[in-house]
Amino acid sequence: MNCYDCALKDTTAPAVAVCDRCGCGVCLRHAHVVGLLMERAPGSGPSVGRRLARRVTCPSCHEAEAFDHVRCAG
Repeated sequence: MNCYDCALKDTTAPAVAVCDRCGCGVCLRHAHVVGLLMERAPGSGPSVGRRLARRVTCPSCHEAEAFDHVRCAG
């Protein structure tokens, strides 16, 4: 699969991820990686508490979302 945003610019780059929101392929240049705070309620498994999950979006979905993100390092 190739990056959708690169294809719109008549270039080709391999997709390294899929947008969590719209499902299009994104390359390293176009991928927006953010942290999404996940919370597991008591009684739903062996661990309880908050964890930071990785979430990848394309440039269009990243700009369209109205909530604040915490950037993931790495």
